Amino acid sequence: MVVPAGTTAGAAVREAGLPGKGPDAVVVVRDAEGRLRDLAWAPDADVEVEAVAADTEDGRGVIRHSCAHVLAQAVQQLFPEAKLGIGPPVKDGFYYDFDVERPFTPEDLEALQSRMKQIIKGAQRFSRRVVESADAAKEELAREPYKLELVDLKSDVDDAEVMEVGGGELTIYDNLDPRSGERVWGDLCRGPHVPTTKHIPAFTLTRVAAAYWRGSEKNPQLQRIYGTAWESPEALDAHLELLAEAERRDHRKLGSELDLFSFPDEIGSGLAVFHPRGGIVRRAMEDYSRTKHEQAGYEFVYTPHITKGQLYEISGHLGWYADGMFPPMHLDAELNEDGTVRKPGQDYYLKPMNCPMHNLIFRARGRSYRELPLRLFEFGSVYRYEKSGVVHGLTRVRGFTQDDAHIYCTPDQLQDELADLLDFVLNLLRDYGLTDFSAELSTRPEKYVGELSDWNKAEAALEEALRRAGLPYKIGHGEGTFYAPKIDVHCTDALGRSWQLSTLQVDFQLPDRFALEYTAPDGTRQRPYMIHRALFGSIERFFGILTEHYAGAYPAWLAPVQVVGIPIADEFAPHLLAVQKSLRAKGIRVEVDASDDRMQKKIRNHTTQKVPFLLLAGAKDVEAGAVSFRFRDGSQLNGIAVDEAVSAIEGWIARRENASPSADTTFPVEA
Repeated sequence: MVVPAGTTAGAAVREAGLPGKGPDAVVVVRDAEGRLRDLAWAPDADVEVEAVAADTEDGRGVIRHSCAHVLAQAVQQLFPEAKLGIGPPVKDGFYYDFDVERPFTPEDLEALQSRMKQIIKGAQRFSRRVVESADAAKEELAREPYKLELVDLKSDVDDAEVMEVGGGELTIYDNLDPRSGERVWGDLCRGPHVPTTKHIPAFTLTRVAAAYWRGSEKNPQLQRIYGTAWESPEALDAHLELLAEAERRDHRKLGSELDLFSFPDEIGSGLAVFHPRGGIVRRAMEDYSRTKHEQAGYEFVYTPHITKGQLYEISGHLGWYADGMFPPMHLDAELNEDGTVRKPGQDYYLKPMNCPMHNLIFRARGRSYRELPLRLFEFGSVYRYEKSGVVHGLTRVRGFTQDDAHIYCTPDQLQDELADLLDFVLNLLRDYGLTDFSAELSTRPEKYVGELSDWNKAEAALEEALRRAGLPYKIGHGEGTFYAPKIDVHCTDALGRSWQLSTLQVDFQLPDRFALEYTAPDGTRQRPYMIHRALFGSIERFFGILTEHYAGAYPAWLAPVQVVGIPIADEFAPHLLAVQKSLRAKGIRVEVDASDDRMQKKIRNHTTQKVPFLLLAGAKDVEAGAVSFRFRDGSQLNGIAVDEAVSAIEGWIARRENASPSADTTFPVEA
């Protein structure tokens, strides 16, 4: 579509017959340079543009940012003393920060939402106005101290959440009354916006949180109101249902309900303890991973939890990662009787990374090219100081266990090793029931260490590994760390949420820092290439992701209790105890509920606990040497011979089926 010179983009949209209402209504256009433009934009020359509909990612972002403006207008109308922070669109929603005298209450949110509906109904027009100078902007924004701080940034801002400035000029968006054209409200903003407030079809405010200005705890603490906005009421309802389902699946909630893990205050923030049932799930996860690693030629190592600070001086972590480490423990000092130091002490640190210790294992003796690739693997516990505000359940903790591998190889082995490694990663994740993957390749930044030829070779090898895997990927140009390019593997869970899991990184820095060498075929000493690889990311985080993916209804092979026997009456318990003995002989985790609860309550209790197989026994079952099955979905199979039942359960678990068993789908026994 072409916007003729002197014509607005909106007029061109109407001339082209494109939708102006509904979920697919055009809300902005994208110019030839990829910049989003208001429909009121009128270019000086003919311009080829792309229409951007409300139901696209960019379209929703514009709707949400416009809704953030409506929220800010409502706040300043109901709380005139409120000072404005920033109000960007974010994934699936928006927020706006405010400096107010007291925290917002739920009743405040209701009042604000009501006021926003009035503003939206009023069809105020968003009008872009260029401010001639920073001084003029400062004069107009004199009552807004946080906006004044942003004025001097202009285009020198590198923060996607600062929507106020950018593009090399200062602009203010005024909200104009549709009848009189008078300015009702305005905000410093680079835009773009929807044409009018009526182009915000559906929204809701969701919550309030505290947030530091510009994310720094040295700055004032503001009140942040979150909301979401969509192209239609139906899209909003679908999103809210997704949020409700996500809340039902929250691993923190399920961790308590299923007695899996907890975070005792006495231990500290971000430090989890796994209860017996959670320990069973975790052990099953680790055991299967350990078996697959052994089959793939990995060698297991173990390293301590603390180390002298010298190790992290060599690795460089104390130089670039000290803020993420716990403070040192000063140990081993010896004092004379008069208090003077006879032997100075040393700083010891809880380890934040396993790689330096693995390098010491590689360096412990001479290495030959015949030993390479050498694949070292460890379930290594590490400790990182996360600020309390970002700690979140098992997915962001301070103490966690990495399934950490470091592969040392020759330059000639790098390509095949990366391809095999990525294939191994994806296949193992599939075995746990995750099937939808994508990746990001992060390449050399402007400032980097090492030889350009090594960077080029590593980036080419990583990209070729992605091609061989057939994995969809995008390239993050310049987003690699200063010492290495990397691949991040993302998976999509049952709710369509993306999680960053595995990382594969080629490292040129640490082999040099630790002077790692191997003897090449010609007898010369050569530097190996080093590959970092964390498959789950961390055991704890992967545990949380799987818990939410399966809503706590783990596959039978991972379930803490795989089978529960429920006698219809007490006299049938011995029959189920005999079945229990047979199942335990097969290594199956089984219990018999001999409590005083009524049978229906027992069924309800163990269904709530998401046990995959319930075995019931009454008079007919005992007489026939059989049991009756009840599954998570409520389906049943009656009168199954005990030997058949044991064999079927054993087979289902041995095959590591990730679906829940049921009577009429995947369960291999006919009634």
